[in-house]
Amino acid sequence: MPLALLALTISAFAIGTTEFVIVGLIPTIASDLQVTLPSAGLLVSLYALSVAIGAPLLTALTGRMPRKTLLAALMALFTVGNLVAWRSPGYESLIVARILTGLAHGVFFSVGSVIATTLVPKDKAASAIATMFSGMTVAFVAGIPLGTFIGQHFGWRATFLVVALFGLVALVGSLIFMPRRIAQMEPAPLARQLRVLTQPRLLLVYAMTAVGYGGSLIAFTYMAPLLEQIAGFTPAQISLVLVGYGVSVAFGNVWGGKLADRAGPVKALKRIFLLLALVLLALTFTVHFAGLAVLTMLAWGAVAFGNVPGLQVYVVKQARHFAPEAADIASGFNIAAFNLGVAGGSSLGGLIVERIGLAHTPWIAAAVTLGAFALTAWSGALDQRDGLPARTAEAAEPAY
Repeated sequence: MPLALLALTISAFAIGTTEFVIVGLIPTIASDLQVTLPSAGLLVSLYALSVAIGAPLLTALTGRMPRKTLLAALMALFTVGNLVAWRSPGYESLIVARILTGLAHGVFFSVGSVIATTLVPKDKAASAIATMFSGMTVAFVAGIPLGTFIGQHFGWRATFLVVALFGLVALVGSLIFMPRRIAQMEPAPLARQLRVLTQPRLLLVYAMTAVGYGGSLIAFTYMAPLLEQIAGFTPAQISLVLVGYGVSVAFGNVWGGKLADRAGPVKALKRIFLLLALVLLALTFTVHFAGLAVLTMLAWGAVAFGNVPGLQVYVVKQARHFAPEAADIASGFNIAAFNLGVAGGSSLGGLIVERIGLAHTPWIAAAVTLGAFALTAWSGALDQRDGLPARTAEAAEPAY
């Protein structure tokens, strides 16, 4: 593996950890800062919103900047954002820190996968992208549980200090090992990017992504409070459950990709969204029993992100048919849709916790996820009407 690619992978690991480690720390942060659970959950929403809005805008604005310089600047911003979180005296400064790191996140994944393909021979491009995004998988398996453990035992600020150190390692690695000259395409003007949003069939895929992830995030954001306040787990036990959840996520990504290849993206997505809705509905009842709650969490992890490969393949397929001049841009907007779903789902989860109670988040999450199933079925029916093939051999990077 080129050392520059390893630096990208470490960057992806650090960014993936900082995005979702907050989920395991919500009870700790809420208690320490004396804010409500919904207020602590807003830290997830604002991060995702800054990714969704910042990615297309900043990617367009920095299109002419040398890639090595841009990558170093992004990891510097990411590191500073986590250091601000580490030193945050209160809730407001923590919000600023989350917005800063979210801006770095959005642009990094927009340009990182392109940079990765320039570091290896052309026939290894897909493997390079997969290697970089494996950092996100490792974040779920190890980074998020470890960050939760550190936050519970040494204070939540310590978690962000450790993540900042990983960001610093990635920054130094990029400065030392990244080639000085990296080929880059002529940047697409922002107006051309926004024209993608005039294609109804692409908007339908974005809606599938946003609603699908938004549904899951209603409950995922409040996973730790569910396990602690209803299932009766201790903070240390929650860290162990998160390890199992992360392993299931890694398995689910592989399984979901194979299913999309074998059955086609629409059929795969319909199955995964339906399974996800059933698991979330089951959690409404099993969360009251510790053993059953663990089994349900493992099942949840296996389907929670299994739709990532199918959604990315599907948006590229649709873009090449309905907007062939902007397939790469269309894929980037799917990342924005994912984060809009995260922001909307976590915000809705906060309202549910505040208005009707924590225990209601799983079944409402299931109902919203069924909406994603319906949108997918509708899109598939339109494909059949238009005579589009059900399968595609195209591949795409994950939509984190």
